Amino acid sequence: MSDSDIEDSSAPLIEHLAELRTRIIRAVLAFVVGMVICFAVAGPILDFLLVPIEKSMRALGNPNPVMQYTAPQEYFFTLIRISMVGGLAISFPVIAYQLWRFVAPGLYRNEKNAFLPFLIASPVLFLMGAAFAQYVVVPLAMTFFLGFADLPSFVGALVTNGGDVAAASTDTGIDIVFNGKVNESLDITLKMIVAFGLCFQLPVLLTLMGKAGLATARGLRATRKYAVVGILTVAALVTPPDVTTQLILFVVVYGLYEVSIFLVARVEKKRTEELRAAGVLDEDEDLFAEFDEDDK
Repeated sequence: MSDSDIEDSSAPLIEHLAELRTRIIRAVLAFVVGMVICFAVAGPILDFLLVPIEKSMRALGNPNPVMQYTAPQEYFFTLIRISMVGGLAISFPVIAYQLWRFVAPGLYRNEKNAFLPFLIASPVLFLMGAAFAQYVVVPLAMTFFLGFADLPSFVGALVTNGGDVAAASTDTGIDIVFNGKVNESLDITLKMIVAFGLCFQLPVLLTLMGKAGLATARGLRATRKYAVVGILTVAALVTPPDVTTQLILFVVVYGLYEVSIFLVARVEKKRTEELRAAGVLDEDEDLFAEFDEDDK
């Protein structure tokens, strides 16, 4: 590989720092613009994020679900929180582009061609994980937690003229009514979305490690049992104490682990073919030789 494969970049350190500052400023401005845009529609976004708990409450017998906030500033900062997360999601392409423009001059052409697909795949996989959490995991979690409530308590929840939530009176006993807080319910949803979005980055991470020579398909196959224990631990930490939800996360992440092994194996096969074409390896040599006994 010749020096011509890498872009000429003889700029002094001060110019690199100035460029870094420019890239950071542009990324921050993109984030601020995205945050403002999301704040303008934060109400509908909040309604969308609360759909799973709304459906769960209706399914459990509450015909008129009500959420509340208990501090004057709580609802405002809830919208700010939504705006920050949404602004980061909207501005990610700009932030990633600025990062790419800063590091690209220091990469070889083949490194650019290898890195760019992962830069595109990462947000796509994150969105897939977030959608999976919103439409599958969060509804299961809400149904699990709210399922402990007594159904008549849900039906007994009333809204007074002043907008306060009250419980219908009974002759004996005490009504235990779920008066959901907006920020606490949103906290569960956002944590699930972020957790599953990050878990769906596993193929990107392991394939990049494979390209860098830090992981091999043979090594990943040999550590399956440890991967199972690790995935089960993560499932127990990021999901509610619900066996169904934990099992879903385990199956999904373990499936992504197997997909990662396949992708790393393809990377190794392509690299071996390139080395053979360059005359570094003989036709009967395999840089990443795998044996059946490694899977035992």
